[in-house]
Amino acid sequence: MGELIYIASPYSHPDETVKRDRFDAVCEYAGHLMKLGHVVYSPIAHSHPIAMKVGLPTDWDYWKTFDHAMITRSTSLMVLMLPGWEESEGVTAEIQMAQALGIPIDYESWEVGS
Repeated sequence: MGELIYIASPYSHPDETVKRDRFDAVCEYAGHLMKLGHVVYSPIAHSHPIAMKVGLPTDWDYWKTFDHAMITRSTSLMVLMLPGWEESEGVTAEIQMAQALGIPIDYESWEVGS
């Protein structure tokens, strides 16, 4: 299997505009990495449209099983340091999962339109 970068980023927020902005930012960042030739998985970019289309929950409790399955298949975890990432329950748990599995973790700042 080739290298797979898992992109951890905050998503949940009571303000739907913030959630949409976070989705847009991680899509843009994932696309940037893909243009550079990387294979990436973003649970937000890849799952948000499905969740919205069929009315799936958007909270960490629902998605943690899916995310764990993908992290175990990843060769690195990239934390996208969008506003709120340090308080994100999901991002914190994803970092802990990667640490427990010995998966390298990198941190990246990104501004929309970069």
